[in-house]
Amino acid sequence: MSDSDNSSDNSAPAPVLAPLDARLADLVALYEDLHRHPELGFQETRTAAEAARRLTRYGYEVTTGIAHTGVAGVLRNGPGPVVLLRADMDALPVTEHSGLAYASTVPGRMHACGHDVHVTCLLGAADLLAAGRAHWSGTLVVLFQPAEEIGSGAQAMLDDGLYSKDLIPTPDVVLAQHVAPFGAGLIAYCPGACMAAADSLEITFHGTGGHGSRPETTVDPILMAASFVQRVQSVVAREVAPNEQAVVTVGSFHAGGTANVIPDRAVVRLSVRSFDEAVRARVLAAIDRIARAEATASGADRAPETEILDTFPVTVNDSLTLRKVNERFAQLFGEERLFKYAPATGSEDAGLLATAADAPLYYWWLGGWDPEEFRTALAAGRLAQDIPSNHSPRFVPVVRPTLTMGVQALTVAALSRLDPAAD
Repeated sequence: MSDSDNSSDNSAPAPVLAPLDARLADLVALYEDLHRHPELGFQETRTAAEAARRLTRYGYEVTTGIAHTGVAGVLRNGPGPVVLLRADMDALPVTEHSGLAYASTVPGRMHACGHDVHVTCLLGAADLLAAGRAHWSGTLVVLFQPAEEIGSGAQAMLDDGLYSKDLIPTPDVVLAQHVAPFGAGLIAYCPGACMAAADSLEITFHGTGGHGSRPETTVDPILMAASFVQRVQSVVAREVAPNEQAVVTVGSFHAGGTANVIPDRAVVRLSVRSFDEAVRARVLAAIDRIARAEATASGADRAPETEILDTFPVTVNDSLTLRKVNERFAQLFGEERLFKYAPATGSEDAGLLATAADAPLYYWWLGGWDPEEFRTALAAGRLAQDIPSNHSPRFVPVVRPTLTMGVQALTVAALSRLDPAAD
């Protein structure tokens, strides 16, 4: 699929989008540079500096250092609504196995969730909208957020006075996108609750350590925690109704350091996903109950300790905003490029930016995988086996048309509110 495949005879955004072809080589170079230099949450200093440098060049009022590394650009362009476009910047502690010429140069770090795509596309849209300001009216805010992966970035920016200290004007609408492992050239949308709430927990089981040759003198926290890991799977299987939805995943188990010593504690980390607050409360209570029961069954003299590491709210799309933006998407890309998907059990903190402003949110998915590879895997029923998902060490979107369509999508989404002809 060529970049020109995304063209349309719709004239409304055409003058604003017209310079994109001439800017594309620079955006590709930027994307490859960001991919080579991934940075973890609240450490995105290099990425933030590049965003700030470019926004200044485009003519934005730039604020840096929001929640350590966050960057905001504001472009005031006459009367009209305040539109916020948001991109997250952080990478993951993943070792890349893509084999690409522009693979990560940072050991144990990778843009395995496509946030380098998000930053590049938002900078591209910020450039086009600044250059095309004669064709729209209102205030545009572009926000580069740290630490989405650990669920802290959006709230940290709000706590740092994003709205309360007038670092940016309070938005009337919040818009964001995320690259995903389906065919590049497609956009997926979900009305209403589109992504799950998430809670990450750390549970520490306390035992009594001792020599591996005399387990009878100990309370083994490894056995205690291992029994918990097995038992906790019954929460979804036996305590969540079929018409409800929840996920409980144990992603980390640490205990001991050598073969012949029984340690005095074991630490388990879990991720819990849900779409309903009542289900969430019931699942979290069940996890706590099972952890305490396993400790009691093992004869532990201390109850387990549970720490909540991070929390994401349910991401909810506003139906009216979704409809108006999708009308623009359909005009530009064609109705056949849009498809509806079921709510995803992944999680996202962009909704906090909308909730804090009492503003509607629209969050959509941008296809990023090679279209032919995706179609082949889909036809063979091998999507899970052949198409790497976000967070995989092999998840690297194709550059074109992903970047082109991502820039266009953000631009026309903003114009759906900033265009003087918009309803």
